[in-house]
This record gives sequence, structure tokens and C-alpha cells, in this order.
Amino acid sequence: MSTLFISDLHLSPSNPELIQTTVDFLAQQASKIDQLYILGDLFNTWLGDDIVPDEFQPLIEQLTKLKQVGIKCYLMVGNRDFMLGKTFAHSSGMSLLQDPTLMEIGQCKVLLMHGDSLCIDDISYQRYRRWSRNPFLQYCFLLLPATFRQGISDKIKQKSHQKKQHKSAEIMDVNCKEVDRVMAKFRVDYLLHGHTHRPAIHDLGHAQYRIVLGDWQKQPSFIIFDGYQFQLFDPRIIEGSIATILNIS
Repeated sequence: MSTLFISDLHLSPSNPELIQTTVDFLAQQASKIDQLYILGDLFNTWLGDDIVPDEFQPLIEQLTKLKQVGIKCYLMVGNRDFMLGKTFAHSSGMSLLQDPTLMEIGQCKVLLMHGDSLCIDDISYQRYRRWSRNPFLQYCFLLLPATFRQGISDKIKQKSHQKKQHKSAEIMDVNCKEVDRVMAKFRVDYLLHGHTHRPAIHDLGHAQYRIVLGDWQKQPSFIIFDGYQFQLFDPRIIEGSIATILNIS
């Protein structure tokens, strides 16, 4: 059996087709995997576990089915859905993960992250990230009526979109020195993350690798680890190909 990794689906009630694509994909993978890791931004926006759009119910039911057949499901929050909590995770049969999380699969130690904390060159975003993750501010936010929360979320996304238009792609990507620092801190040779929407397997030298999940558009982007190799599936990786493979020695 294998471990499945996905991230950056950015599911939204306004895009029911992608929700159904996700449900169908998970149903197809159910007989092939024994673990599922969702590494952030499962949803494009999350206003609190007390506000779950009806459009997400088929996904919740499918995730619950995975648990019922013995598949362990894990969920990490991202920069879009960081207000996700244990209530939603448990209601859909998942366990909430810290960012970062160190995991062992077989003989392989892998550091799992969403990836936004690695983009330290984007100073304004990192400042926003720090205050938005403040537990007291999150508590106050959740006390607000749903319409107020939606209004705040819309303004933040609009401001973020405006800022991105003036930022270079390099600033919004990971900082290589920060990657080295984090991997050295956790003493790992494999780092797996999403967030940047740049699917690839990067050889960092010295038998170290950074593995990046892609975002979901019309087709899934995912990684399968079977105990011997990481296989990254994404139609954008290489022209004419949909997968790259990293063998574990």
C-alpha cells in the first residue's frame, strides 16, 4: 500500500466541478493507499468550523469513508484555510497536523510543511502570517457574525491580490537558505511541501531533496510514496509527461 500527498486544492462552493473531481479522485485512490496527507489550502477560504458550506458535504462524506475503510487521513492548514480546526478535522475523519510535521514512512524521514513559512523574502506576507496566526485574534474573529467574517476575508484577499501584482515570482517562492536551515534543524534529507504552485522534485545535492506539490486546476496534482520511491503526478511538470520519480536508496 502507498501514501498519498495532496495540497492546494483551493476548493470553493463556487466551483462544484472541482469538488466533484476531488471526491471522485479520492474514491479512485481508496483501494491503493493506506494514508492520506493534505498539506494545506484544501479550501480557498475558511471562516470557521461553525460555517461549513453545504457544497462541501460530498467531500466530507468521502473523507469519512476513507477512515471507515482503515485509511489514516491527516490535514495541515495552509495560508488560505488556517482557521480550520479540530472540530472540522474530526467530523471528516481526519487528524490535524502541525506545520511543520516530521514523519517516518518506511526507512525514510520526511519533513512535511505547507510551504508559506519558507517564503521569507516576502516580508509583508510573513508579517501578515504572524499576526493572523495569533490565537487571541483568531478567537476574536470567530466571535464575529458570519457576514462580518466574510467581509474581512474578502478585503484581505483583495489586498493580497493587489500586492501580488507588484511582487516578483522569486520573492513569492521559497528562500533556499531557509530551506537549508529548516532541513538541518530537523535533520532530514527530504522536504515535502505545497503552497508555491510549482510542482517539481528538486535535487539539492548531498542526497537531499525538496519535493513540491502542485495546485489543482482542472486535473489533480499529487504524490504517491510506495516505500521505495516518490512519484509526482502533474500535467505541467514536463511537456509530454505527467510524472517524475525520486527513488529512495
